Parts: sequence; C-alpha cells; structure tokens
Amino acid sequence: MLVSEKKIDVRYGETDQMGVVYHANYIVWMELGRTQLIQDLGFKYADMEEAGILSPVTDIQASYRKPVRYPETATVKTWIEKYDGIRVTYGYEVYNAAGELALTGFSSHVCVKAENFRPISVRKKFPDWHEAYEKNKKNEA
Repeated sequence: MLVSEKKIDVRYGETDQMGVVYHANYIVWMELGRTQLIQDLGFKYADMEEAGILSPVTDIQASYRKPVRYPETATVKTWIEKYDGIRVTYGYEVYNAAGELALTGFSSHVCVKAENFRPISVRKKFPDWHEAYEKNKKNEA
C-alpha cells in the first residue's frame, strides 16, 4: 500500500484568531494530498478531465485532534482506503510540526461523465489507473 506524503507550509491567512489553522483549510489540504498520491502513482487528474471524466466528492469526514499553527509545516499522509472499480475512498492523516496527529479523515469519490454525471467504470475507462489502485489500496484483513 502506497502512503503518499505532502508537506504544507502553513500560511498566516490559513489561521483563525487563535493562530490555529482554520478547519476548512484541512479539506483543501486533503485535496493536495490526494493530488500528490495520484501523481506518485504516475497519473494526473487533468488527464482524466481531458477525457471528459470528473471525480466529485460524495462524502467527506474530518476528525480534528491537535492544532496546527502558523508558521509550522504540516505533513499530509494519503492512501487508498477502499476501491471497487467505480468508487474510491482516500484516507488521510495530517501531522503538525511536532509530529503529533492533528487530523484523521477520508473522502469518497466516484468517477462520472462530465456531460451527464453518470458513473463510469474506472476498470474499463482507465485500466492503468484501475491496476494501480488495486495494487496500492489498503489490504482488507
């Protein structure tokens, strides 16, 4: 199972009045982690979109555990939690500069045709992606 890492330098504008990263920014960081994972697997979202396929979020969850503050560097770890050929769930952990677990979360996605939002089979439309996802998803034991 591949676990991708993305370092993020916290910008002042991402914090709230308490100097803590504002909660909605973690969702953006999850997207950055997901994009990094896809790149680490050798693919690009842009290629999928050029083929007329989108990957909207169908569910997202985040549990906040410790604060991340300005000007720390956060680490986002991302992996494929579940994959069935149509739907994919990515898992996330965000760590603060002290290495403490700051957030756990997941996002679920389905690939759809851009023209009508009907789901497609990744297995059929993007066999290389399918193979990489099958190979790198979390082992269900």
